[in-house]
Amino acid sequence: MNNKTILSVENLTLFYRMSNAVVRAVDGVSFSLRAGETLALVGESGCGKSSMANALIRILPRNVHTYSGTVQLDGTNVMQLDDDDFRETVRWKQMSMVFQGAMNVLNPVLKIGDQVAEPLIIHNKVEKHKALHEATDILGTTGLPDDVIERYPHELSGGMKQRAVIAMALIMKPNVVILDEPTSALDLITQANIMNLLKDLKRELSLSYIFITHDLSLASELSDLVAVMYAGKLAEVSDADHVYAEPLHPYTKKLLDSVPTLRTDKKPEFIPGAPPDLSEPPPGCRFHPRCPFAMDICKAKVPELKKQNGDRLVACWLYDKEGRA
Repeated sequence: MNNKTILSVENLTLFYRMSNAVVRAVDGVSFSLRAGETLALVGESGCGKSSMANALIRILPRNVHTYSGTVQLDGTNVMQLDDDDFRETVRWKQMSMVFQGAMNVLNPVLKIGDQVAEPLIIHNKVEKHKALHEATDILGTTGLPDDVIERYPHELSGGMKQRAVIAMALIMKPNVVILDEPTSALDLITQANIMNLLKDLKRELSLSYIFITHDLSLASELSDLVAVMYAGKLAEVSDADHVYAEPLHPYTKKLLDSVPTLRTDKKPEFIPGAPPDLSEPPPGCRFHPRCPFAMDICKAKVPELKKQNGDRLVACWLYDKEGRA
């Protein structure tokens, strides 16, 4: 892994307009990703993980209220590009995405080869027979036989479909691949095979991943960094070893305590309460209604994501002089 920063995100914000409210799905998120690195984005369902992915690759619904921030991709602020330029120069060429649920991604009436080759034909103006040849190569890289290009989605198993969707994301050789819960609909054995494939591809192609999951144990398989998201904000960002061995934020600790363990008799714990309504988030720290360590300042003032213990980042008043005062 080299030290070059391939992706730098600052104050990324994505709010949705609802009938009578504004939903703060992604609220001022900042992080960076180096070449060849994997950032696992973890958190409960509804915390804004997939919205952040959509914000990065700019696949947005019509009811966007606010979309702002800085996204530096290989030195270029892609947020300054208009939609046409972003589609032509960034999406799939520099940054692609493996969407959640291969069944919903693949077109049931088109052959796999045509679907994998389509970006080359449309964006790079590659002749169809050459594009299909490249599609065969990339499908082979994901472990699928050559004849898959002539098959339809219903002829493939769940694991084969997921490999085809991964091939679609890799066909234009992007530097950054966003993985939005790529194993969520698979059985455990197939899930393990896909995770091994992702590890091999990362090493062979020097890919940088943003791996979105609610499964902390799964995130440990692939991640170099872990970013914990809660109610639209990042609670903690740290290298994977430290997050699992010594979590800083109370929410991260609670998440880890809820995961069953094989080598101890410790019973999994639940997190009391429920995630907040993002149209009316609580004041101050958004986790304070569920936090066993909440103080008065937690209920009134939003903590900033600050360095703690070297390069680790945490947004919690327990680690701030103002909070401890």
